[in-house]
Amino acid sequence: MRFKKYSFEQKILIGKKIKTICKNKKVKLIVNDDPWLAKELNADGCHLGQKDMSIKKARSVIKKKIIGVTCHNSLKLAKSAIKSNADYLAFGAFFPTKTKKTKFQASKKIFNKVNKLTNIPLVAIGGINSNNYKNLLLNKANFLAISGYIWNNKKYKPEKAIKLLK
Repeated sequence: MRFKKYSFEQKILIGKKIKTICKNKKVKLIVNDDPWLAKELNADGCHLGQKDMSIKKARSVIKKKIIGVTCHNSLKLAKSAIKSNADYLAFGAFFPTKTKKTKFQASKKIFNKVNKLTNIPLVAIGGINSNNYKNLLLNKANFLAISGYIWNNKKYKPEKAIKLLK
């Protein structure tokens, strides 16, 4: 769940609805950037960017829930997140994206390097669509974070866009 322009109260109202949908579809609810919101919603976990709170502090807030960390294309950031017991490592952006401004271009080679260090799941982020997602999976991404292709797709409605990823 990624909402940047809403108040905490609005995020709670929206999050409760999303949590119900996730539960019915048997998928995890991961809250972006905000362990306190994740705790309030009793979400399955939280995703932290490099400017968010530390994994250690987030762990004190949400305990044994999932905590993932953005590592851009950095082996150094990945090693730090591994040492801090992150539950997954996210890398990107792999492709141009309009979802947010990106300073880092990720290379698929990062997956091979990180896989030599850990078995922690690896997530690919950034510009992923029905034309390029398989290549990321073939290059050892365990999960894909896909936003713009689903929610801002001018050609397909969200349900159709998702079906094209199967």
